[in-house]
This record gives sequence, structure tokens and C-alpha cells, in this order.
Amino acid sequence: MKINAAAKLQERRLRQKRQTSKLNLVSLMDIFTILVFFLLVNSTSDVQVLQTDETIKLPKSTAQQKPEITTVVRVNGQQLFVGDRFIAKIDDIDLSAENIQPLMTELNYRAERAGELSETQKIMGRAVTILGDEQVPYELLKQIMQTCAAADFRDMSFAVEQTAPEEPSGVDT
Repeated sequence: MKINAAAKLQERRLRQKRQTSKLNLVSLMDIFTILVFFLLVNSTSDVQVLQTDETIKLPKSTAQQKPEITTVVRVNGQQLFVGDRFIAKIDDIDLSAENIQPLMTELNYRAERAGELSETQKIMGRAVTILGDEQVPYELLKQIMQTCAAADFRDMSFAVEQTAPEEPSGVDT
């Protein structure tokens, strides 16, 4: 007996309805297990990462205080940046001037965008973190600090590479 096309189609639909779909939970559980361990390991870290710059070699310190997220001024042997924005070449900065005018302009712009100061900021000034290469001359750092203070960024911090404190020599433990 020959079955026509409509009957074959109807029979196929009946077979599909009777079949139940099966979900393979083993691979799904593997993914969730890996995800849980990944999130546990990465969320418990209390290390705060500042913008990295291979051209800046930070001085070493045994300080224990963690930095806050602030405006970041980066200076290496050739260039000055605020955040990721290029400000000036070090060779173009007049070390005899009181302030670095392009830096002053950028800091005033950022202060304007940040809005009104809170009560503590009115006393302390806005916060800024300075990432300076250990080879940058002190005169340049002093000029950067004067410019920051003139732009009302008086709460200054210097980024350093944290090292373990050394034991004083000649002391028995």
C-alpha cells in the first residue's frame, strides 16, 4: 500500500510531537563551575591598578595606604599626560615659569566638568595622583605640583611601586 505525500507529512509531524527534547546538563554545569571559580578569584583582589605606562618607572616605597581613584597626571622623560590625554613635551616646558599653562588649562577643564566641590574638597582641594618616572627632575615635579595647586587640585598623591619593608640592619628579631 502506497502512502501519499500528505499522509507521510502527517506521520512525520506525529513522530516529532512524540519526541521529547533532552538537555545535556553536564557541559552546562562545567561552564558554571568554571565561571564561579573565575569570579571568586577575580573579585576578591584588593589590588588597585592605575593606568600603566611602560615609559614610567615608578619609585619604590613600603607605603601601605591604597590610592583612591582620582585625576591622574603622568610624566615620563619625554611627555606629560593627564589621564590618556597628551598635554606637552617635556622639552617644550619652560622650567623658569611658575605654572605649566597647557596643564593648567586641562586641569581647569576637568574641574569645570566635575562640578561643585564638596565641603571636604573645599578644604583639601580636588584629588590628583601624580605618576612620575623616578628619573624626572625635581624641578619639573615641583612645577607640576604648583600647577595642580593653582588649579585647586591640592590633595596630591604620588604613585609608587609597593615593596616589602626591609628589616633594619643590626637588629635581632
